[in-house]
Amino acid sequence: MTDTTAPLYRADALKDYASALLQKAGLAAPMADSVGRTLVEGDLLGHDTHGLALLAGYVKELESGGMTPGGAPEVLSDRPAAVLWDGKRLPGPWLMDQGMDLLIPRARELGTASLVIRRSHHIACLAVYMLRALEEDMLMLLACSDPNTASVAPFGGTQAVFTPNPLAMGFPLSQGGVMVDISASITTNGMSNRKRAAGETFAEEWLIDAAGKPSNNPQVLFDQPPGTLLPVGGLSHGHKGYGMALLVETLTAGLAGHGRADPPEGWGATVHVTLHDLHAFGGKEAFLHQMDHVAAQCRNNRPIDAARPVRLPGEGGLKRRDAQSKDGVRLHPSIARSLQDAEQRHGLRLAQALL
Repeated sequence: MTDTTAPLYRADALKDYASALLQKAGLAAPMADSVGRTLVEGDLLGHDTHGLALLAGYVKELESGGMTPGGAPEVLSDRPAAVLWDGKRLPGPWLMDQGMDLLIPRARELGTASLVIRRSHHIACLAVYMLRALEEDMLMLLACSDPNTASVAPFGGTQAVFTPNPLAMGFPLSQGGVMVDISASITTNGMSNRKRAAGETFAEEWLIDAAGKPSNNPQVLFDQPPGTLLPVGGLSHGHKGYGMALLVETLTAGLAGHGRADPPEGWGATVHVTLHDLHAFGGKEAFLHQMDHVAAQCRNNRPIDAARPVRLPGEGGLKRRDAQSKDGVRLHPSIARSLQDAEQRHGLRLAQALL
């Protein structure tokens, strides 16, 4: 979590800053606005390894040609409820916005609609896209893999095959909603990179070295030969995370017909999005009756520790978003440092967004 003594920034000013920096690096203005908004929303929700922490990397990708600065995805297949795009390495958050614009009316008409995107660039924080699902009375499933790299070994192995392969789900409740954003690995590459840069270790042994020895030191990912992240479930029950990783691979690379069997192109993503319209099944009222009941059973559950009551996934993030939208956003200290080189090249200053 972000240090509560960190300075506060205005959310709207952060979005303008991120968009301006991306445009300076060559990204078309509508795309830059989409990416900037998505990154700041990640920080508003508290996912501070997948918010503005990504901005410096995105700028470098634009400058090096790794991210396509303009254009449109190529439609490879288009059936009423199933669409496949080639993202042409366009910015992932913008592709996601375009994809939601496509799917929402189709899901309204057909009940369910799915989009798979191959050759997208990185799509940032998955939980951000759940916000729109909640607003649209949709049940949303989102899965993402990056076929261009690997840092997670299959259960029982020592050589990386997968990325953390996140899977997200969102749906509304009468009050608020649920936003699940989890990975098939115990921790992420972003958090591992942050801890390594700070000279920190994890509280538990969430990695293994190249020989399979458990470790809490993210440095093992950078050793030669490299270690890997452990799948969810760790050394004793990692078959669960392994199965989840395979599920994400089938939904993304399998359905896309493009993935780890193809030559790597650089930092990117293969994405699966499915929207279910609540009105097309039992109806919104019936859905809320069921899920509100389950939510109440969870919230009112007798906790192990009275100081830590049971919460629903995403509940803390939604409260944090409301508070930070009003009172200001606290950024992890590493974010400002990571942007200094890009600011010098393009003549912008994050400090101008301070409250």
